[in-house]
Parts: sequence; structure tokens; C-alpha cells
Amino acid sequence: MSTQRLTVAQALVKFLAAQFTERDGREERLIRGVWAIFGHGNVSGLGQALEEYGDAVGLPTYRPQNEQAMVHAAIAYAKHKNRLSTFACTASVGPGSTNMLTTAATATVNRLPVLLLPSDYFANRLPDPVLQQLEHPLEHDVSVNDAFRPLSRFFTRITRPSQLLSALPEAMRVLTDPAETGAVTLCLPEDVQTEAYDWPEGFFAKRVWRIRRPTPEPEVLEQVAELIKRAKRPLIVTGGGTLYSEAHTQLAAFAQTYGIPVAESQGGKGALPWDHPLCVGAVGSNGGTAANRLAKEADLVLAIGTRLGDFVTASKTAFENPEVKFVGVNVLPFDAAKLNGLSLVADARRALEALGQALKGFAGTPASYREEVERLKREWDETVAAYRTPRPEKKEMAQAEVIGLVNEVYGGKATVICAAGSLPGDLLKLWRCEDPKAYHLEYGFSCMGYEIPAGLGVALAEPGREVVVFVGDGSYLMMNSEIVTAVAEGLDFTVMLIDNKAFGSIRGLQMSLGSPSFNNELRARNPQTGRTDGPPVGVDFAAHARAMGARVWSPRNYRELEEALKEARKARGVRVIVVPVSLDDRIPGFEGWWDVPVAEVSSQPGVRKAREDYEAYLKKQRRYF
Repeated sequence: MSTQRLTVAQALVKFLAAQFTERDGREERLIRGVWAIFGHGNVSGLGQALEEYGDAVGLPTYRPQNEQAMVHAAIAYAKHKNRLSTFACTASVGPGSTNMLTTAATATVNRLPVLLLPSDYFANRLPDPVLQQLEHPLEHDVSVNDAFRPLSRFFTRITRPSQLLSALPEAMRVLTDPAETGAVTLCLPEDVQTEAYDWPEGFFAKRVWRIRRPTPEPEVLEQVAELIKRAKRPLIVTGGGTLYSEAHTQLAAFAQTYGIPVAESQGGKGALPWDHPLCVGAVGSNGGTAANRLAKEADLVLAIGTRLGDFVTASKTAFENPEVKFVGVNVLPFDAAKLNGLSLVADARRALEALGQALKGFAGTPASYREEVERLKREWDETVAAYRTPRPEKKEMAQAEVIGLVNEVYGGKATVICAAGSLPGDLLKLWRCEDPKAYHLEYGFSCMGYEIPAGLGVALAEPGREVVVFVGDGSYLMMNSEIVTAVAEGLDFTVMLIDNKAFGSIRGLQMSLGSPSFNNELRARNPQTGRTDGPPVGVDFAAHARAMGARVWSPRNYRELEEALKEARKARGVRVIVVPVSLDDRIPGFEGWWDVPVAEVSSQPGVRKAREDYEAYLKKQRRYF
């Protein structure tokens, strides 16, 4: 057997460059490149290997400013590529690697593939304790990287070169399995990275991992078809799995053929264009009146590619019909069985195609139900239009109206990106998508700081696509450094920096639960009260973004905002538009609820009243389906 003598790091680089995915005849690189921040734990191992071999084998290296941000970028890239391609991310020992813990959780919660390569202590233990090493008095082999274990879908530590031969194929299997994917973590001790080994030539041969499309079991398919035929008020709830499966065309045809309305989760928005006659908008805590009223009386819910999180189910208050039944269409049995549903374990596209065949000859839902759906959709569309329309007479701009104006200027095919705060709820209700990739929300983990790095990921995934990043001032202050990276890489996207001088979402939630505003507004500490209720802290976001190389606009009203948007859309590079908005001009909820417990005992009247309201909602909460 012929061999190559390479270090562990060099072998890793050559192996990753030879991995591809294939689905429906389309081939992609599995690992598009490597995001890397070097330190003493990886500069002489992976750093050396990437410099010598990376570009030669088609595995380029990208230099970010923050370890958490680079994984956000990789996650966003994978999401936009429908999980067919991703990045590897390497960091040095200690804080560099632990900076990736938050994003490991983000990837796994969202079922998105990313390969993490944290550096680790010396396997030979001779220099212990090495700089930045955690020492544990009872477990000599413990490392800070063990914290990745519960956050990863696959975890291993490579302590001998030969272990790479079995670990890497298994890591690739998990990355490419639509049911198992998430963060995959290979810990690499800094000495092992540099050790040489005689690797079999076949280890570096091109391998194409076929992304499977599991088909539904005929027996279960027959049961589901019968449930649909008997249902009088069926409702589809579409999630991210519909989009990852590229099943949007099949979903539209299925809904149209059988007259079944489609409600959206954060992950599933965009599966149907907003003006499709059966797209009834968002459902649940952040939902609209059309979807929430249909959900309330639905007798059958087809949950396609969604994990049915609490925002979708309105903390299990959305579906009030005592006879309601659920069907979970999902590649992951764990998700398919939720809400005591009948599990149709299958790829979304294959499931919809098979259901269409099983329902041939079925006339679909009653005419009266279709008329009701049409009316509710029309009323909801009118409500959305009213909240999106700028009202120049207002003293301050409103977030909802800013969203509407941006959507009008950029259109429904640009990709909008967001993750946290009040923006995701407003975007879910108000942003009008005309393309399956027009809506990119990280709402599984709702990780503040995701937004701007995600702009990099989407821009790399589809050069030429218009990208609009919405980020609140609080999230911007947490993670803005990747503007520098985007400028260095020559990437194009627009950042809408919405400045309400607060963690406005949580402030609003806090006050809705009876408490006064406390510690959520961006204010100086008051020497009289000892609290952060002094004067507002002025942050010159425009100067800050400009200093990092962005082109910046600071509109003060809707007319200036529209002009800025049109100019930014024609410009290249990173464009930041800083928009001050009202802290209190918020859109209401639309018959959705979210379970956030309220203090059971308080001297504050507002809290006591909120507790009464909370207990009333608890009575509506389903304990069992």
C-alpha cells in the first residue's frame, strides 16, 4: 500500500479538501474553506498545514476578528446552502476555543453543519500546565474542550495520529446526515497536530457523500392520507426542513391542489411567496391573526420540517380544538413525534410527492373553509400593509415602518438576516418574501451577535445576491467586528442598524409583565439611585462603522431613509444605515402568547396583575395532545 508521510494537520487539510456532497445530481464541496484565528495552540500545526497545502488543494483560509463570529459565518453559509456545504473553524487553546462554545450550541440547536477544530493541551502532558490550560484536581485528562461534548452531534479528541483515520469519516457522516447534523468537534492537541504519520494514499481520495432523501413508509403514508381526507380544517405548518429539502415547489402545488393553508415558522418563512393565496403568514407567539385563528380551530396539523418550538405552538396554547391531530413530517424521528403526532419520517420533498400520489382523486377541503382562509388572509395582508406604511407625521421613526420601507426598496428577493431582539418577531410578520432564500433568521438559539457575521456567510454562499442585515444597537455592540472582515474580503451587503438605545425587546417584555423599565436601556449609572437610570449614553454608531471601513448613512426621517436605501443599494462594499427609532412604538401581539413566568408574589400592583393574566393563560395551555 502506497503512503504519504504528513503531519496530522497536513493530512486533515488534504482529507477535507477531498470531501464533496451530492444531491439531485448537484455536487458541492463539503468544506468550502477554513476560518482560522491562530495562537500557540494551532499556528505551527494547522496554521503551517493551511499555509503549505490549503490553497493548493482548494481549501482557502479566512481570517476573522472573533472566534464566535467565524462560526456564525460558517453556520449562515451552511443554512443558505441548504446544509450541502459548510466551513471548518479552528481556534487556539483555552479562550480561543471556548469562544466557539456558544456557536456550537447555535449550530446544533438549528440542525446546521459546522466543523469545529479547537486546539487542545499537549497529549504527551510533558509541559503541563501549558499556557491557558485548565487544571482539574481529580481528572487529569479534562480540558476546557470537554464543554463541547453536550453541544456537539459528534465529539472526539485526537491523541494519536492513527485515530484520524476512523474519526474523520465518522465526522463527515454526521455533517452530511440531515437527521444528525449539527456541530461536529474534533479536538486537536497542539503537539499531535505536528506529529508525522504514514497515511494510506486512499485516505485522500475524493469522496462524495450523498445527502439522503428518505422516503415515507407506505403504511404511515396511508394513515396520513386518510387523516387528510377526513379533516375539515387542516393546516400546514412549514419549517426550515421544507427549505433545506428544496421542497417549496412541491409545497405550493400540494397546498393549491387540496386547498390547505400554510402557516410559517421562523425557519419556514419563504417556502411560499407572501402573496400565494394559501400563505397565511406566521403562526404562534409571533404569529398573525390569520394563521393563529386557523390554528385555534384546526382539526389536523401537518408539521413539515419544523421542530415545533414554543414560539410556533404559542407555548402549547395555539391549537385549541380538543380533537386536533398532528402529523410530523421530518427526517428526524425525534421531531416527527412531537405533540403526540403521527410520525412520517421522510424528506419533505419526497413526503409531499408521495402524499400527492396517495391523495389522487381527493377533492380537498370544503369550499366554505377555502373561503374563510381567503378572507382571513386578505384581512391579515391589509393589517400588515397598514403597519408597514410610513407615517411621516410621527415625531420618531417606527421599527415596523422602517422594515416596510426597506422591503419596498430592496424587494422580496433580497435575503434579510436577523437573529435576536424584537426585530425577528416584526420581520416574521411584516417582511414580504418572494424567494425561498429571502428570509434568513437564526431563531433556534436566537443568538445576539449572529447578524453581521451571517452577512458574511450568505455573501460567500451566493455572491451577487442582495443581502440586508437587520441588527439592533444592543446586538451590534456585542458583535460588530466582522465589518472589518467583510471589508477585507470585498463582500457586499447592507446593515440596517436599528437604534432604540436599549435592549428594547426585553424591556418591552419586562414591562408587559408588570415591572418598570430596569437595566435594559442604554443609560449611565445614576449616582443618586445607584441604578442605570441616568441620562442616555450617546453612541456614535455612524463614526464607529465608518472607522471599520463601511460606507455609512444616518437618515433622520423617512424621506432621508428612502434616499439612503436607494444609494446604498447601488453602492458596493459594506453599507451601514443607522436608523434611530422609537423605543415604545411597537406593533402588538396578534392573539399569540408566550410562556414567560411572572413572579407569584410581589408588592408591585403591575406584577400582581400580570400574574393574574399569566395564570389565566396557563389554564389554556395543553398538557397533552
